[in-house]
Amino acid sequence: SNEEERLRALAEYRILGTQPEQCYDDITKIASLTCGTPISLMSLVDTDTQWFKSMCGFETKETSRDVSFCAHAIATSEPLIVEDALLDERFKSNPLVVEEPKIRLYAGFPLQTPNDQRIGTLCVIDRMPKSLTSVQIQVMQRLANQVVILLELRRKSLGLLEEFCKLQDNK
Repeated sequence: SNEEERLRALAEYRILGTQPEQCYDDITKIASLTCGTPISLMSLVDTDTQWFKSMCGFETKETSRDVSFCAHAIATSEPLIVEDALLDERFKSNPLVVEEPKIRLYAGFPLQTPNDQRIGTLCVIDRMPKSLTSVQIQVMQRLANQVVILLELRRKSLGLLEEFCKLQDNK
């Protein structure tokens, strides 16, 4: 219902299509190590695609939004944890489940902006069914919060840089 506002919030970060950055890569690596999963991603859900700003154990830069687990995960502010995607009606015939990377565990933690727009997720993926402990869930929620803090710093820095450039142009 708020797709237009959500996409506007995503655009404000001007991050889609940018190069990898160590700060985000560190967070996805920590997520993978914490949860004992071979794959972790920082995904941003655009109009028709989900784009991966950071990837650990995964090479694809983006997938179609219509097969995206993350598109489901941003529907609410709560994490979406699917312990076995083959047993979940929403995902059991999804190409990402039946073909590579053969997702079984998906745990996506929404990246929620200060204006309550969910623009993507920090997620972990495994090729085997499993569950996360309460500590792993708490760590993932805090890591997702850190991603949003980094995005907010980026947005504010870009705004300051624009203002500075305007001042320089007016001299």
